Amino acid sequence: MEVSIWTPRRYEALAEEGYQKNVIVYRAVNLIARGAASVPWRLYYKEEELLHHPLLDLLHCPSPRQAGSAFIEATLAYLLLAGNSYIEIVRGFDDCPAELHPLRPDRIKIIPSATGIPHAYEYTVKGSHRVLRGDTLSREGNVLHLRLFHPLNDWYGMSPIEAAACSIDQHNAVAGHNLALLQNGGRPSGALIIGQGEGQNLNHEQREELRQDVKSLYEGELNAGRILILEGDFEWKEMGLSPKDLDFINGKNLSAREIAQAYGVPPMLVGVPGDATFSNYKEARFHLWEDTILPLLDYLTDEFNLWLAPQFEKGLKLSYDIDRIPALAQRREEAWAKIAGAHFLTINEKRRAVGYAPLENGDVLFRHKENVK
Repeated sequence: MEVSIWTPRRYEALAEEGYQKNVIVYRAVNLIARGAASVPWRLYYKEEELLHHPLLDLLHCPSPRQAGSAFIEATLAYLLLAGNSYIEIVRGFDDCPAELHPLRPDRIKIIPSATGIPHAYEYTVKGSHRVLRGDTLSREGNVLHLRLFHPLNDWYGMSPIEAAACSIDQHNAVAGHNLALLQNGGRPSGALIIGQGEGQNLNHEQREELRQDVKSLYEGELNAGRILILEGDFEWKEMGLSPKDLDFINGKNLSAREIAQAYGVPPMLVGVPGDATFSNYKEARFHLWEDTILPLLDYLTDEFNLWLAPQFEKGLKLSYDIDRIPALAQRREEAWAKIAGAHFLTINEKRRAVGYAPLENGDVLFRHKENVK
């Protein structure tokens, strides 16, 4: 009995078989990471918004070789592919963070302390090792470790690719089969049957010569559609099952749906056939942001507020500008309409709820005049 061979649970294999060879994973990861990276940051100090601050400058330009959106995209893409993402701080002369660099997860090894809590990280590239300080108790270390929940590992996170690995292998296998079928002239395999009469049996050399002739003349995309000419008592018999019999298309779409579900992306957005109307596409984009991207942004923002912001100044709080997200425009308009119609709120309370500064004489209730007949 043969045992099915699935992709091993290693970062290199998961990234290659998942992200590099599977269009569904590639599309899902890019939708989430690039969408989150497009949202502008906002910074507050004791409820007052700051338009200029070194922390904002750092997030807009984390390093000389990488802009802010590319940094966030790489950080979240590593997290979605490996279940782990590491950010290294390079400090300036004032000991404040001056640069931020995302590190490849497969190059990092956690060094636990005597209590089991990670206190350092070993970074290895081509045999060269260096140890990075990671004081997670004070959150003032040089490495921030982001990780997704893993039920069986205390230190490392679990990649969504691990949950969808079987579906990814099935999807890749169907794609490989279809490619091989096309390269073979769009025809399944078959058998060339030679007549059973006396003197019609071929020796080994004749069989090999005939096999090579058929292969060179009728296999491959350039030979597709050629007529097979047989001389003598020969018969061609199809041996393979057609894609319709194996239901490859439906199986491939089912695997694609399972991969999209693992990443929390509506299948319509990754190209799976369905109810592809404009209203459904609009709803799919809304649910992608509402159910997947915004929770991921909340997680990243909380980690930055716990680890990065206090290293500049206490009382700083990072947030993101949710009003700049086009997919959530409908929800924003509905929320603004409810706030505008709330007669029990003052003008400044309404302005504060939608992100505007208060007015000098705005602490009064605003009542609409009713028409009296």
